[in-house]
Amino acid sequence: QTLGVELPLRELFASPKLAALAQLLSRAQRNGLPEIVPADRSEPLPLSLAQQRLWFLDRLDHAASLAYHLPAVLRLHGALHRVALRATLDRIVARHEALRTCFLSNEAAEPMQMFAPADCGFSLVEHDLRGRLQPDDIAAWCANEVRQPFDLANGPLVRGQLLRLADHEHLLLLTQHHIVTDGWSIGVIVKEIAALYAAFSQNKPDPLPPLTIQYADYAAWQRQRLQGEALQKQLAFWRDRLSGAPALLELPLDRPRPAVQSYVGDRVIVQLPAELSAGLRALAQQHGVTLFMILLAGWATLLARLGGQDEVVIGTPVANRQQAEVEQLIGFFVNTLALRVSLHDNLTVAELLEQVRNTTLDAYSHQDVPFEQVVETLRPERTLAYNPVFQAILSLNNMPDSGPLILPGLTLATVAHQTHTTHFDLQLALSDDGDVIRGTLTYATDLFDRTTIERFAGHLQTLLVAMVADSSQPLVTLPLLDAIQRTELLAAFNDTAVPYPRERLLHQLFEEQA
Repeated sequence: QTLGVELPLRELFASPKLAALAQLLSRAQRNGLPEIVPADRSEPLPLSLAQQRLWFLDRLDHAASLAYHLPAVLRLHGALHRVALRATLDRIVARHEALRTCFLSNEAAEPMQMFAPADCGFSLVEHDLRGRLQPDDIAAWCANEVRQPFDLANGPLVRGQLLRLADHEHLLLLTQHHIVTDGWSIGVIVKEIAALYAAFSQNKPDPLPPLTIQYADYAAWQRQRLQGEALQKQLAFWRDRLSGAPALLELPLDRPRPAVQSYVGDRVIVQLPAELSAGLRALAQQHGVTLFMILLAGWATLLARLGGQDEVVIGTPVANRQQAEVEQLIGFFVNTLALRVSLHDNLTVAELLEQVRNTTLDAYSHQDVPFEQVVETLRPERTLAYNPVFQAILSLNNMPDSGPLILPGLTLATVAHQTHTTHFDLQLALSDDGDVIRGTLTYATDLFDRTTIERFAGHLQTLLVAMVADSSQPLVTLPLLDAIQRTELLAAFNDTAVPYPRERLLHQLFEEQA
């Protein structure tokens, strides 16, 4: 950023020592990305490419749109200043145009962004539930709030409920439609709530620096930039990379796949022991890859073995905030990359890691084009039964958890909220806190039983242990069963011997049965 040059991620991996990196920077090209500037607000503003896909999905299948609700739950412990909290939320809506956006169609049935006035305020409903809710009731209340629909044409597309559980205990439920936000944006909201509440509760002015652009400016910039030769070059990469890839991940299902997804899901907890987590980090360092790449190699190996396929395509989300000016914006920036992993030719673990490293770095170099454009280019057979291109996804969060935020008279902390929706057959979401790697494995309940997914999670851990133990071994030798499961399969299940009269001949025994 200081030198104003572009540094491709692949070059960073190729020059892990500072001296070589300094030489590389001295030869690097100037940053060629055009600056994002405010768009002309006298004309209707188009949606970003990602927004247009969600707008289309909402019109096509409202159940699919319901699965794009993003919840956040904040626990507020202490003496809550209600006036300051309302002022804080109102200010965030005024500050971020995306939170007061709605989507209307013009005469040509094309969607356009429209904005409510900056002083429209935040939609917050308060409930005094002191002594009326048990823990299970709170979870049900949160789940019911997330299920309430949004009207994309009229808004608002962000809302909140403030639940008073005790005199000094509150839950703030924030629900947003994905078309105006993403996971990174939720982090921005939490930080801004902390900063603004701290100021307003002490009668101080807004401490946040003004925003130079809004999400709609980024959408217009994206439309202008991703066209012509620049767009065709990126699309050609994805067309070449994904051509001929399997359209469907053939996993062993507990039930036939329905013709239309219900988007109903559940999840199981995944936690890798500290020793295994440390071993995976060491394996990554040994082979010059990231922890994500190690996990992707293991996840791909498991899915290929379960499905009896030698190629799999796995999706992964990327923040897609490659310009400094969008880092503090609320909006739908996140993109999804389709990573094709081949397990042909009796690869070793080390060879697979090299392949995954190259595949991932190539994908990151072409992350500008939205996944929606990739799908349109590939033109897969479209169906409502499963997600196009890939049906399994992997994400890794290795950002440190800042823990509870201490505010004047109040402690603010995020609360894990369990949703019951999924867009994919399987979704492995992990985080690394430096000690253990943990997360969840979300699954489509239309397809799988919980016991099946728990077994899959166990297979993954067994496979990762074997990868750490010997990276030179062929993938086909990696075990999926632990020692107990292997004994059960080979010995216990086959212990079918029963006594029978050995002094008689076979035809005599047959005659007795007849």
